[in-house]
Amino acid sequence: MARLKLRSTRQTRSGAFVRDCRGVTAVEFALIAPAFIALLVAILQTFLVFFAQEMLESVVQQSSRQILTGQTQSAQATQAAFHQTVCSQVSVLFTCSKIFVDVRVATSWSTADTSALVPTYDSQGNVNNMQFNPGNAGDIVVVRVMYLWPVFGGPLGFNLSNQPNNTRMILATAAFQNEPSS
Repeated sequence: MARLKLRSTRQTRSGAFVRDCRGVTAVEFALIAPAFIALLVAILQTFLVFFAQEMLESVVQQSSRQILTGQTQSAQATQAAFHQTVCSQVSVLFTCSKIFVDVRVATSWSTADTSALVPTYDSQGNVNNMQFNPGNAGDIVVVRVMYLWPVFGGPLGFNLSNQPNNTRMILATAAFQNEPSS
């Protein structure tokens, strides 16, 4: 009889253990949490990149208007001055030292280069292939502003970088024909 009671107690305890649902939610969350957190990190990082891209596009359109209307040319502004114009509008989200401005005149619309900039660096690590030529009245001008946005490798291998050092090149371009002088 004692043997039967011991066996019955074991079955009751093991059955109770199997039927016990306390802690199931915690275990299920522990299994799902890494994928859920990885998804949240990926969504957040993608949002930040697209938000920064849109902000840079907007700023380039606004800043390029000064070249389009001839204000930059009449003030004889330099590349540094135009860079500061762009930088002052995005200093909340961007680091000014990572903004690169390239302004070039094209001879025709078919020769206007709107492709992504490929930065080349000097021995001090400064980008050295940016130009600044706002042109004259009636010239076709291409303004390109590049920013190297820092990204971090997300969980499960998600990574938005397309440049060295875990950065993503964000490029905004405006192509227009300067207004004729009045």
